[in-house]
Amino acid sequence: QVQLVESGGGTVQTGGSLQLSCAVSGSAITIEYMGWYRQTPGKQRELVAEITSGGSINYLDSVRGRFTISRDNAKDTGYLRMNSLKPDDAAVYYCKVAGTYHSGPGFHVFDDWGQGTQVTVSS
Repeated sequence: QVQLVESGGGTVQTGGSLQLSCAVSGSAITIEYMGWYRQTPGKQRELVAEITSGGSINYLDSVRGRFTISRDNAKDTGYLRMNSLKPDDAAVYYCKVAGTYHSGPGFHVFDDWGQGTQVTVSS
């Protein structure tokens, strides 16, 4: 009923920039939470940035000042702008979105992950 499609990953040199997108599709979507997480082999998935249901924005300390999370409610799309990328930022990045959608006679809750997009930073 709800689909999340990520895009924007790729390979950049150290110091370069990328912008990730997470497009949410479905009927009458309302997004309450959007977050970006990343994971490298053998490590737990970690929170990179989030916009909470209350509108608070939080960042992982190591990306604060370099990454910017944003959301376009009209497009039901979230973004993660990543500047000054470092080799330590290389990972598979996942968006996580929670909210409601309309189906049948009512509204339903969703809490889903995107498919992941690879970010590679060459030194």
